[in-house]
Amino acid sequence: MTTHAPQAAQAVTLPTTLDEAVAALTALPAAVPVAGGTDLMAAVNSGQLRPAALVGLGRISEIRGWQYQDGHALLGAGLTHARMGRPRPDFAALIPALAAAARAAGPPQIRNAGTLGGNIASAAPTGDALPVLAALEATLIIAGPDGARREMPVSHLLAGMEMLRAGELIGYVRVPLLHAPQVFLKATGRTGPGRATASVALVLDPARRGVRCAVGAIAPMPLRPLEAEQWVASLIDWDNGRAVVPEALHGFGEYVAAACIPDAVPDEDGSVPQLPPAVLHLRRTVAALARRALGRALS
Repeated sequence: MTTHAPQAAQAVTLPTTLDEAVAALTALPAAVPVAGGTDLMAAVNSGQLRPAALVGLGRISEIRGWQYQDGHALLGAGLTHARMGRPRPDFAALIPALAAAARAAGPPQIRNAGTLGGNIASAAPTGDALPVLAALEATLIIAGPDGARREMPVSHLLAGMEMLRAGELIGYVRVPLLHAPQVFLKATGRTGPGRATASVALVLDPARRGVRCAVGAIAPMPLRPLEAEQWVASLIDWDNGRAVVPEALHGFGEYVAAACIPDAVPDEDGSVPQLPPAVLHLRRTVAALARRALGRALS
């Protein structure tokens, strides 16, 4: 997998089932699971990580596809960005924001190798799938020793509220099928090819008359501006083509940006320090992304 760190792994195990992979991790507590390796091998090559053993997940066919059940999509953790981003009618129509995020996930070599489960497990703030999963309120199905399975909200893992236990692996991601517009947008800078400086995922939930929004890349985990969601949902005419006054779009963008990048704490004399220009620019970027995402979803 790399020519730069030949001593990186002392042993490599290649299981063919999820339970075999869990058993290998249980037997080798120091082993590190690897699927696409886009993050792991970068850490190995830079000298930041020297795993004693690797458990390769590339031969586990059961986690490389998806299926639909009970109004949800069950996505295998081994799904690559390239496969999710392909313009297949079912996936792109039912989970359009995730398909859009997959297509935006860096250059072709990253999309061909990187996986959904790896994006979640590495929890890099710039992971394009993460704000989409947060907005969709997706849940993880975790595989554990002796065939055990448990569920966890993806937001809990990203926030550190719950963690993977010894020997556990992310097996599947359960995503609700909302049958409504979804949008993913991101802004990129000079931090690398396709890497987001800010991103916004927005989904409509007509059944609950709700708007769900998550902002990525600007914090260690995706941020949900819950008050902004509730405010704009109350302004949408859900019974008349989801109409909303234009001023609400602008207000929503500003509301989201202020919630995610608040003003500085007032000084002792009551004056509020000005935010640095770079932070103000990022705030304007988030506002523009949120405004455009809502406008596209409602149109």
